[in-house]
Amino acid sequence: MKVIITGGGGFLGSQLATKILDKGTLTGPSGKQEPIENMVLIDARFSVPQSDDRVQEITGDISDRDVIDSTIGGSTNVSIFHLASMVSGECEELYDDALRVNLDGGRNVFEAARAAAGRPRVVFASSIASFGGAAMPTPVSDLAKQTSQTTYGMTKAMCELLVNDHTRKGHFDGRSARLPTVIIRPGKPNAAASSWASGMFREPLNGETCELPVHRDQPHPMTGFRTVVNSFIALHEVPEERLGDDRAYGLPAHRITPTLAEQVLRELSEEKNLELGQIADAFDSRIQSIVNTWPTAVDGTRAVALGLPEPPPLKQIVEQYLETHGEKHQI
Repeated sequence: MKVIITGGGGFLGSQLATKILDKGTLTGPSGKQEPIENMVLIDARFSVPQSDDRVQEITGDISDRDVIDSTIGGSTNVSIFHLASMVSGECEELYDDALRVNLDGGRNVFEAARAAAGRPRVVFASSIASFGGAAMPTPVSDLAKQTSQTTYGMTKAMCELLVNDHTRKGHFDGRSARLPTVIIRPGKPNAAASSWASGMFREPLNGETCELPVHRDQPHPMTGFRTVVNSFIALHEVPEERLGDDRAYGLPAHRITPTLAEQVLRELSEEKNLELGQIADAFDSRIQSIVNTWPTAVDGTRAVALGLPEPPPLKQIVEQYLETHGEKHQI
């Protein structure tokens, strides 16, 4: 079978590609495990190319219908993982671009999946930012009303509805994984309003200062990158008869504050003799105002009931990051 991953050059997309290639098979339209014969990754850029002969990398914009149609349209025996997206901070600043990439790009992917033969499985990466508003409960469950207070979250909610409706119409077999903030992302801070969530671990581990734009007691739902990659695959593999008419499943997460992050870093520093950088207060009212609209805790019981994994303890998530990216850090 063929696997297509949009955002395949990014942090999660590249790891998902590697995990699927190592696994070697996925459930195909036949309902049976089928070997991965080729994989197509689509992204605006690729920093670390895949070396597997089964992989083709296409540099392009998902809002370009021709790029998507030429890659997905008319495919047979295909599964699609749609991860490509503009991030939250960018979407607040660049409204038209957010609609073009996140909404129109999503529609392009879904329409191409609709045109593919054999009713493919489509896994969409959504976000807890789809929730918000004065009536938002704590914790947020999949039954809460989605009244996002950010453009990013609004586009994710709309794509979730499209996934549900395409599935209802029989166009494809859709599933949406509603992601909490994923830690720990390597590299440098980006334009995501949640970038600090990784930065408050990554920078101190690298002996650098993290400039914290939010309050130290700010609670935020977070999960590990390995758990998310495994969740994408697990959600893809769930038999369709176990899924209901709402195909969006919120992933379970820890409720983490910067204060808790510091405590865990100190424990690891003592155990592993790490030289840590500091977490410095650098309050940014713009970032805090965006974060204030997001859930502070989530209820992922529907996803867990399907067999999707729960995140390991926070300390283990940090240790997993060090295992994968430790060679780049002063440890």
